[in-house]
Amino acid sequence: MRKGIFLLSLILCFCFQLLAQEKPTITVRASEVSNGVVIVTGVNMIDSGKRTSVELQCNVGHSRCAELKAGTYTMVRLPKNHGVYECENVDLYAGDADSTTAQRIGEYCLTEK
Repeated sequence: MRKGIFLLSLILCFCFQLLAQEKPTITVRASEVSNGVVIVTGVNMIDSGKRTSVELQCNVGHSRCAELKAGTYTMVRLPKNHGVYECENVDLYAGDADSTTAQRIGEYCLTEK
């Protein structure tokens, strides 16, 4: 009985973590390739209305790396130690797409300025 309650508690905690995952909108202003790295600059719009400048980077040739066009994207921060880069990893989705059903555009290393 205790194992069942413990297991149910773990499952609920995991579900709440997924639901609470931050999904801010990022507005991409420019994207360029430099020395084998795609560098994307933009503005991150946080729920509180605060804007922060961001830079995303990924390695050219990686299957999840894409040079982005200017526009709006949904950004999902990956949990610590998830992703291909040794930094805070994020996935980007087109517009205000639902990240649970939409196709991921790319995975990037996030640097907030």
